[in-house]
Amino acid sequence: MAKRIYTRFLLVGMALLGSEVCLAQTDVAASLYWAFGTTTTGNRVMQGQFRAPGALFEVRHISNPIVGFEGTYSFNRANQSYFENYICPGISCGPTVAPAVSANAHELTGDWVASLKIRNLRPFALVGGGVILDMPRSPETVVTIEGGLGPIVTASTTTNTIKPVFVYGGGLDWGLLPHLGLRFQFRGNLNKAPALATFFPSTNALTHTAEPTIGAYFRF
Repeated sequence: MAKRIYTRFLLVGMALLGSEVCLAQTDVAASLYWAFGTTTTGNRVMQGQFRAPGALFEVRHISNPIVGFEGTYSFNRANQSYFENYICPGISCGPTVAPAVSANAHELTGDWVASLKIRNLRPFALVGGGVILDMPRSPETVVTIEGGLGPIVTASTTTNTIKPVFVYGGGLDWGLLPHLGLRFQFRGNLNKAPALATFFPSTNALTHTAEPTIGAYFRF
């Protein structure tokens, strides 16, 4: 009896998998999102990322419910703010502040995608990784030290940083036409905070960026 039930479940599973293979799809998608960064602390520094809009481009292939892959490129403004409690020997010094270090973030990832097609809907979950490149838009930034003898203004050079990034998320594809649909998803990024202004050390803490996303896909 148990063997018969197991055989039936196996046959149903194979049938479902076979039907999904027949419905395998490759698509390209373009989306817009809003990046919500977190503030981190460490090495006597407080570091935060400003909220900013961004764009996401994806190439995705779905073979069956558990086998799907995608490659992505995303871009958003990733301005960083720095605040340090600076101590001067023999002089009363206050905090050291750098106005926002204007920067852009470029991200490349490869993700595994699990999904299930239900009529014209396809809910999915994803996990993956890649690299994120933070590039300051200016070779230097202004730094101000608030001291007892008055503010001291100086300049700090800036530098590019590249960090590994872990990506997770999920969402829903909603098919409107045979080859066109909408994609709603949430993506989360985990990576170490960048060090863009050489005057300040990075907090070197793990930072999280949340990206609610909406876009459209075209299926081949």
